[in-house]
Amino acid sequence: MAPPPSIPARRRSRPPLTRSPAPAGRAALLGLALLLPPAASCRAAAGEEAATLPPPAAAAPAPPDLSRAPRPGVPLPRPDIALPRGIAPAPEGGWLVTGPAARGAPDAAAAAALAEIGRWLATATAGRVTLLAQVAGPVQDVSVARRDSLAHGLAIRAALERGGLDGTRIDTRPLGRTSEARDAILLIPPTLRAAPESPALQPSTTRP
Repeated sequence: MAPPPSIPARRRSRPPLTRSPAPAGRAALLGLALLLPPAASCRAAAGEEAATLPPPAAAAPAPPDLSRAPRPGVPLPRPDIALPRGIAPAPEGGWLVTGPAARGAPDAAAAAALAEIGRWLATATAGRVTLLAQVAGPVQDVSVARRDSLAHGLAIRAALERGGLDGTRIDTRPLGRTSEARDAILLIPPTLRAAPESPALQPSTTRP
């Protein structure tokens, strides 16, 4: 029997030949390499960004101690203004207007005193002035009582404005008829701008 034909030896595998990129491909790769920043530039940019970050937020303040009693309020010194009948210092601070002036018809003495108070409020205080106006009646008509108290408060406001107090600083609050059932306007001043020991701030006097 004839021997089987010999199987030819396998050809050795050769690695695939790598083709060099085309000129257009090389240009694209070169442009991409130029656009990418170097590692040192990236680190510098990261450092600058970290330096510009805001500092961490401060810790929240401690809650107030509600077990302590509040401090007593400091009374507001009043100017040395002679007050006519119908205008008197209020126990809680400020001035209490009664009589014809509280009904929107201040006489010459009351108008002059209110103008002087407005001048002092304009120069010695900062903030808003509040007028709490109330009337004695009518009892049955709440709407009319509120309108009357507003008209009376606006009359006091006009007297204060004549002394130089800006009207935008005055809040007029018509209360209508209250349980006191009287014509009265409480003038509440804001905080002081001048020093309390100023010689202009002396206890007020009331004319008999």
